[in-house]
Amino acid sequence: MIKTTALTKRYGGTTAVDGLSMEVRPGRVTGFLGPNGAGKSTTLRLILGLDAPTSGSATVCGRPFRTLHRPLLRVGALLDATAVPAGRTADRHLAALARSNGIPASRVPVVLDEVGLTGAARKRVGGFSLGMKQRLGIAAALLGDPEILIFDEPVNGLDPEGIRWIRNLFRRLAGEGRTVLVSSHLMSEMENTADHLIVIGRGHLIADMGVAEFVERASHRRVRVRTPYGGELARVLIGEGARVEPGDDGAVEVTGLTAARIGDLALEHRVAVHELAPRNASLEEAFMELTAGSVEYRAGAEQKGSTLR
Repeated sequence: MIKTTALTKRYGGTTAVDGLSMEVRPGRVTGFLGPNGAGKSTTLRLILGLDAPTSGSATVCGRPFRTLHRPLLRVGALLDATAVPAGRTADRHLAALARSNGIPASRVPVVLDEVGLTGAARKRVGGFSLGMKQRLGIAAALLGDPEILIFDEPVNGLDPEGIRWIRNLFRRLAGEGRTVLVSSHLMSEMENTADHLIVIGRGHLIADMGVAEFVERASHRRVRVRTPYGGELARVLIGEGARVEPGDDGAVEVTGLTAARIGDLALEHRVAVHELAPRNASLEEAFMELTAGSVEYRAGAEQKGSTLR
């Protein structure tokens, strides 16, 4: 398990992580989300011992990362896929990592095959595309067959096939009982991949819950209703405290009442309804709503309305 307790990191007068306490549990894919400047990358660096906390603690397997003997056997991580010497071949890069942690050299071809780089094993990394470098970084994370895996923006540079592959990889690793933590800005990918979410903003914990619960709690439920008697039904629903807004194709969007209650009211007032469909918000919509007060960098057009012509 990954655990942070009152984790705080300050750089001069800037607080990047502020009293963050969280637990990342095994057996599920945990998405680590937050706006730019939220402190995600700093938190990952603190967990991996690349930076020292100002106060608080971060542990993996119950211990600080820096105290682990042969850490690649316990924790695999990908933070920066480009941080590989350009003149080194893929197999030699992995062989050096394996040797440094007492990992059998036989693991190198295994992980290269796992990530689809067998054919590029003896090619120099400097000639790799970003997607190939991402695959090599994932191979390095898998090298020690660790129980904990941490990935920062792992789908950058991957094509659609690669994205589907990595999604299935994360699910398989979690299904094997491993702890999988994935930081990403791609809400659509997190919606398809993550089981659980940890969301931070300005270094603080905002949410720690399942994806479905996050979407349900963070966003207003809406119901799409289509009827030839829109004005009459709207008056009934507004009278019950609902908010009614025009939608597309003659439908209306209703907030504040469940689909079941809308159906009952329509029946009670003898209003024919041709469509009655609950519409749950997307993860992106829920994320934007919940983190609106934690956005550090906001474009001028979003703050004031665009003045471009």
